[in-house]
Amino acid sequence: QVQLVESGGGLVQAGGSLRLSCAASGRTFSFDNMGWFRQAPGKEREFVAAISWNGKSTSYADSVKGRLTISRDNAKNKVYLQMDSLKPEDTAVYYCAPSLGRTWRGDYWGQGTQVTVSS
Repeated sequence: QVQLVESGGGLVQAGGSLRLSCAASGRTFSFDNMGWFRQAPGKEREFVAAISWNGKSTSYADSVKGRLTISRDNAKNKVYLQMDSLKPEDTAVYYCAPSLGRTWRGDYWGQGTQVTVSS
């Protein structure tokens, strides 16, 4: 059974930091481009960041550029999202998933991890 499990979310004050992890099991994602997406209450799911299969190329939503950093460790089958200088508008459930550019590829999806930033 293929699973993507996100962790590392929590409650943090504005300006604080969190590091999200996404652990894959059931198959390797070492040759997949991967992304982080988020969904805030009452809003549609949106793109946050993506990384190529070899980690050499990354892209970010304008709203997070310079504050969030995506990375991966293919040996561990994991993807990470370092979140710095957090803002209340970053509050959302964060998901990792295989990506096509800045969109979800449409096959695998985790349960998400809640990030809440207080002002």
